[in-house]
Amino acid sequence: MKKFYGTGVAVITPFQTDGSVDFPALKNILENLIDNGIDYLVSLGTTGESAALSSAEKKEIWAFTAKTIAGRVPLVAGIGGNYTQEVIENIRSFDKRGFDAILSVSPYYNKPTQEGIYQHYKAVAEASDLPVILYNVPGRTASNISAETTIRLARDCSNIIAIKEASGNFEQFNQIMRDKSADFMLISGDDPVTLPMIAMGAVGVISVIGNAVPKLFSDMVRLCLDEKWEAARTIHYKLIEFTRLMFAEGNPGGVKEALKMNGLCGDTMRLPLVNVAEKTARLIAAELQKLNA
Repeated sequence: MKKFYGTGVAVITPFQTDGSVDFPALKNILENLIDNGIDYLVSLGTTGESAALSSAEKKEIWAFTAKTIAGRVPLVAGIGGNYTQEVIENIRSFDKRGFDAILSVSPYYNKPTQEGIYQHYKAVAEASDLPVILYNVPGRTASNISAETTIRLARDCSNIIAIKEASGNFEQFNQIMRDKSADFMLISGDDPVTLPMIAMGAVGVISVIGNAVPKLFSDMVRLCLDEKWEAARTIHYKLIEFTRLMFAEGNPGGVKEALKMNGLCGDTMRLPLVNVAEKTARLIAAELQKLNA
């Protein structure tokens, strides 16, 4: 599973001003990511505004992305939800050609118990022909996948291969790293803490800011994995303010603004998400200028 080492990018979904999916812009974004050294792509994670897309749109985006990538880098499909049977049906019905794994967010809003989370993922894993990456993001889901549940799932389900951890809980990361098997992967789900997580043993990141600064961020991750910490820290510190601005008004408003400034797509969002404020846009522009200098 070394294909999931390094920098994965949760690709945004660009929209035309009328709200329809902008496929020419999506192609530009995908080509830019590959040209700038990212290691793999995630299509329709939460950064891709998947909650605001219809089932038909999702299938069209997955098919377009797989065709555009054409096997040049590994590709992951984001398929999750809070109704287990629907998640299973979506996994079974989507065209898996060109895809290497499923990234599945923990059930949101329902606030299941740890046993409920375990049974949900066990059912998902049994239904999937592709390897499954767990996604723990309590800030969005209102529930946490505990370290014990993560290890239990990794032990009991042979095709659950990794967890994208965005809890920000380093005690939990410590427990996962201590108790996991050698082949189960911890992946950072938070751009700002990618460096310290790799220092603990994480194999990389599934990134948001990588959409906007793919070369710089993937260079930092590669340096971390090569244990060239001084050079990696230099880039890490350089990116701190830019990273903060990317999330200052939620995701993916900040990164779409940066991509618009880079000339790759527009900044149209689907309600209830809206564009960043003018003041934030000016700050993003100033940081981009520094990074591109």
